[in-house]
Amino acid sequence: MRLIKYLLFFAFLAASSSNVVGQNQTIGFFESDYILEQIPEYEGIQQQLDLLSRQWREEIRRLESEIQELEEDYEAKEILYTEEIRNQRKQEISQKKQAKERYAEQKFGPEGEYFTRQRSLLEPIQRQLFAAVRTVAQRQGIDFVFDRSGDIYLVYANNQYNLNDEILEQLGIEGDSE
Repeated sequence: MRLIKYLLFFAFLAASSSNVVGQNQTIGFFESDYILEQIPEYEGIQQQLDLLSRQWREEIRRLESEIQELEEDYEAKEILYTEEIRNQRKQEISQKKQAKERYAEQKFGPEGEYFTRQRSLLEPIQRQLFAAVRTVAQRQGIDFVFDRSGDIYLVYANNQYNLNDEILEQLGIEGDSE
């Protein structure tokens, strides 16, 4: 989906630059990773997140160790157990594995505590960064600014190139002009 958006955007750039006579769009880029590394508060946030991550990973390792001990104990004593005790031990091992998976998901899953905490800690810095990008772009007359750290993201676009209303009109839909 992201690739489609990029292709549409670059097709728009090509079409708009050939259709707009005498008007050149300027494009700039920056590297958010580099900028963030220069912001003093960012290092402290990274240290907080690393500490939390280490603590949670250690807990996961502890749970994995408990599971391994249970499995080894089961294998060593399996022939001594009745069918009922075997089933109980297997269920105990299964429950312990599920608990470890739930814990890992709770801490590191897409909606987990790590990413929630990361988002809340970094949000003020990111807002500050994007405001600075917008100010610099407007001051220098730049129409489009991309972040080229990792995936390339469009971070700023001059609103005069916003085609939402025209596209909605072409589709026969009344838009919410802002």
